[in-house]
Amino acid sequence: MTSNAEHGRSSGTAAVGVSGPASSLWLGLLVLSSVAAGAAVLVTSLIALAFNGSNALLSSSFGGALVMFFFAISLLIGHFVGRTNPSGAVGLFVATYFVKVVGFAVVLFVVGEPEWLHERWFLIGAVVAVVIWQGAEIRGFSKARLQIYNDPTSTKGGSDD
Repeated sequence: MTSNAEHGRSSGTAAVGVSGPASSLWLGLLVLSSVAAGAAVLVTSLIALAFNGSNALLSSSFGGALVMFFFAISLLIGHFVGRTNPSGAVGLFVATYFVKVVGFAVVLFVVGEPEWLHERWFLIGAVVAVVIWQGAEIRGFSKARLQIYNDPTSTKGGSDD
């Protein structure tokens, strides 16, 4: 079977397969985002070490790890709630976002500013984690195959009226 729409390779006669259900979209995104952001924060921390020493390394790592921890909460909620109540997951995401912002502020106020904290590298580590994490999530979502419509049901001998 060939299409006149585009030039190139013929489409062939093989049947189109199905992908089947995904084991867990949310956990897959968690792994993908964690690995990508973790690698980026590691590189950033090594650069911080080279420029400003061990305190910069700790600060960059702490900023990145804090962001990654709070982002992971959303994906874990998606994993546990999304299976049983997909439409309710969106409401929980909104509530979780509020809790994360407040929680992030509380952590920063409780921890305060330790002597070893290098503010610039803390911020750089956090921003790197946010950008890379979000990029990995977008890539993961773009590659996800989500079923939009229900599978057709067979109605043998009857009408659908």
